[in-house]
Amino acid sequence: MIKRVGQRIAAASERYLNANGFQGYLEDYKWEYKLIESEQVNAWCMPGGKIAFYTGILPIAKNETGVAAIMGHEVAHALANHGQQRMSSGILQQAGGIAVAVATGDQSPEKQQMWMQAYGLGSNLGGLLPFSRSHETEADEIGIYLMAIAGYNPEEAAELWKRMKANSGGQAPPEFLSTHPSNDSRIQNLQSMVPKAKAEARKFGVTSFRPIN
Repeated sequence: MIKRVGQRIAAASERYLNANGFQGYLEDYKWEYKLIESEQVNAWCMPGGKIAFYTGILPIAKNETGVAAIMGHEVAHALANHGQQRMSSGILQQAGGIAVAVATGDQSPEKQQMWMQAYGLGSNLGGLLPFSRSHETEADEIGIYLMAIAGYNPEEAAELWKRMKANSGGQAPPEFLSTHPSNDSRIQNLQSMVPKAKAEARKFGVTSFRPIN
């Protein structure tokens, strides 16, 4: 099932990219699909098309359409090159920390520590965390388009995240302290994206979706 869904999402990705002026973007992608036996609730896709699902996420996915929602989201991260962007932002944050250390070098150790703590908190809350949250929202949007183009009902994406929320017991840090949108924000955003996803799918001749089972 993982391979079947992956192949459909990969085909949808190529159609979507070609239609949006990115012909040849996937030339170097070598799609691979692996199912890893682990209790971790996780899945990922690396740039280049290496996709892995952990068995621990399958009960939450619940059905093939849920797997497609996860697959679309992870593939979207890889297509948008979010991993490399996050690495670059991390390097910039480290460079800023060095600059603060140099600038406060003539002050007492206590004041230096105060400035470094202030910089660390400010750069995270004002930079890296919102940057990561914007990546997640972008991946949600592209991902829900991909699953719809692949013939999977985009309405299931929000249902998937309701199950994710239930699995976590509702325990999550406040959104401004998290690299991900809150579960409620994500569910609401995905629900609002459904009409656009269906409209996007119609552009590719998809007028009905596979049954959710």
